[in-house]
Amino acid sequence: MDVHGALAKRLGVEEASLHDLSTYATSPNYSDLERAALAVAVALTREPRALPENLRATLAALCGDEGFEEVVATVGLFNYLTRLHNGCGVKN
Repeated sequence: MDVHGALAKRLGVEEASLHDLSTYATSPNYSDLERAALAVAVALTREPRALPENLRATLAALCGDEGFEEVVATVGLFNYLTRLHNGCGVKN
């Protein structure tokens, strides 16, 4: 398991949710809010320069503007740290 998975487990994420991460969009182990946050994370990881408006609107509707900003900031931080670790050759 990678460092993020280990952190998720320590923070209480269920094993079933971690197992279903690749199918989060259809898995019953995720709430609508979690699906929206994961969709934003995937989109920003693939294309960090722009977030599709439909994903922005869905997440903001589910968690408000402050929650939206918190999710985007967290995604950005973890993407940055992963790229930094990869670039420096840091191993799990």
